[in-house]
Amino acid sequence: MVSVQQWTGREARALRAALRMSSRAFADHLGVALRTIAKWESLGTATRPRPDTQAILDTALARAEAPAQARFEELLFTERESTRSADHETWTEDIERAVACIGRQNFSFATTLLNRWLASRDPCRLDGNGRYLYGRSLALLGDLQRDQGAILGPLSAAHSYRTARAMFTELDIPRRVAQIDLSLAVVQEMSGWLEASARQYELLATDERLSPRDRARAQLWVGTALSKEGNNEYAATVMVSATRTFEDLGEPEDWSVAHQKLALAHRGSGDLKQALHCIDIARTTGTVDSPMQRVRLDTAYGHILLSDAATRNDGLYVLDQAKQVAQQYGLSHQLRSIEGIRMGRRG
Repeated sequence: MVSVQQWTGREARALRAALRMSSRAFADHLGVALRTIAKWESLGTATRPRPDTQAILDTALARAEAPAQARFEELLFTERESTRSADHETWTEDIERAVACIGRQNFSFATTLLNRWLASRDPCRLDGNGRYLYGRSLALLGDLQRDQGAILGPLSAAHSYRTARAMFTELDIPRRVAQIDLSLAVVQEMSGWLEASARQYELLATDERLSPRDRARAQLWVGTALSKEGNNEYAATVMVSATRTFEDLGEPEDWSVAHQKLALAHRGSGDLKQALHCIDIARTTGTVDSPMQRVRLDTAYGHILLSDAATRNDGLYVLDQAKQVAQQYGLSHQLRSIEGIRMGRRG
């Protein structure tokens, strides 16, 4: 026989329907007021009968005939599945809204949307779909923390990514696992572990678990890590190959970002003419409705301008503009990069 651990208005309504009684007949059957039945059914899971009434409901269910008990179990299962499905739909909508908020660097609202679910759900008690949504929410929280510059520690992108990775591994979703590996490599690069991140990018650039676009991004980021290490000529070669792949795939935004990174590699190798050419392409073809991308473009442009004494003042002005936007949106990692560039030029 089915049993109820904790009666709420939902279970009480299901029992009445299973017994095929009117609200008045059910109230008489239990020995409670009609308004009590109305309250249970209007509030559903938001109300719990008193302990003595819980016992009355237990007795009513135990004394019900077998067909009524079977109907009760089926009604309860159907309602719970319907509620869970509605929860998943709302959760999915919040994830999509969080993606848009992170893209606009509206970190506060994105955090609210994600924590609404992460803080109220125990992943061990979720079904497969719920655990998938939990993992997606954790991965997005990692993206948010990474963009804010919180990359290491217990409340960081690295921690969120690793937890999400374990969940996707358990669910056996290789594509998501590989995407998290790519994000963790970015965290390594941001933390200054350039050699380790470059090796990881190289592995992921040929990883069949990833889409062609993600493999091309991994290849581009190999060049980024190499450029930060000072190996700018080889980095430029790797980046050119990734740029061609983005062109073949029809990915204009990635193609533009690749030119931005290629510009910095040329700056590092001393080819300022080619650096300015590439950054001009990035600035004229890229979509800059994202504050993050605007800051990255201006930071790269200012860095290149600072490399030439004739355009040094222009470079400082561009970096100041980027700094203001980074401060406005709380982009702490970008702020550190800008300050590092300025301090480097002063030295």
